[in-house]
Amino acid sequence: MPELTSRRRLDQPRAPRRWAIDVDPEAFGRFSERLARFLGTGKFLFWQTLIVVVWICLNLFALSLQWDPYPFILLNLAFSTQAAYAAPLILLAQNRQDDRDRISLEEDRARAAQTKADTEFMARELAALRIAVGEVATRDYLRSELDRLRAEMAGGKKRDKHRKSSPSAEDIRDDPRWDDEETVTQKS
Repeated sequence: MPELTSRRRLDQPRAPRRWAIDVDPEAFGRFSERLARFLGTGKFLFWQTLIVVVWICLNLFALSLQWDPYPFILLNLAFSTQAAYAAPLILLAQNRQDDRDRISLEEDRARAAQTKADTEFMARELAALRIAVGEVATRDYLRSELDRLRAEMAGGKKRDKHRKSSPSAEDIRDDPRWDDEETVTQKS
């Protein structure tokens, strides 16, 4: 492995240079976007048209100020130069906008995927809660069962006073509460 010829250490940051120029890499991109926005406005078209009309009028009618005679070669050169610079600047601005749109689209997709996952999770949780609630005895159900048992016990005490014997096996067998669904269907 070749040795470092300089005495700087790689585990420490470099000391700032004395005459370093701090250049913002996005500055030219922002400038091109501002210029592209301006080139697409009616204000730019108005001022450009005004300059062209004044240019042509001065070169046609002001005999002492004719710096660009009739074929207007200098004006044509100015338009060519403007077009040569405007087109790449507009393309650069469009590329930057495409990058921003791509990032925004990726964020929207990620947000949509997260929302979908959250919605699916909530749907599963809701289904689990519905199943769990279906298995829970409600307060009204418990009250009705306690009232029924109380009535049975009260009725059973009255019966027991009149009848001292316990119910026979035949009474228990005929009691519909002990029937399964299968035996009910068989009896029918």
